[in-house]
Amino acid sequence: MLLHLLRINIIEIMGRPPTKPARLRNGFYIEVKSQGSSAILIRRDTKEQMLIAAEDYKRTKDVTIKGEMFNDKWVVEK
Repeated sequence: MLLHLLRINIIEIMGRPPTKPARLRNGFYIEVKSQGSSAILIRRDTKEQMLIAAEDYKRTKDVTIKGEMFNDKWVVEK
């Protein structure tokens, strides 16, 4: 019985990986990276919240401000 359950779980995991890239939600993004690891994106609803989060993370990690994402496009400020 246990082998049967393990076999079902393995079959469910196998398959073709997704090829469509993940969509980002609308908001303001910063990129946070630790030394020797990959970066992650952190989203905030407002620019002020994003700047506060960037200051908090800047103490221990490398932070890059990415900007605002709206309808899958980066907003360019003028």
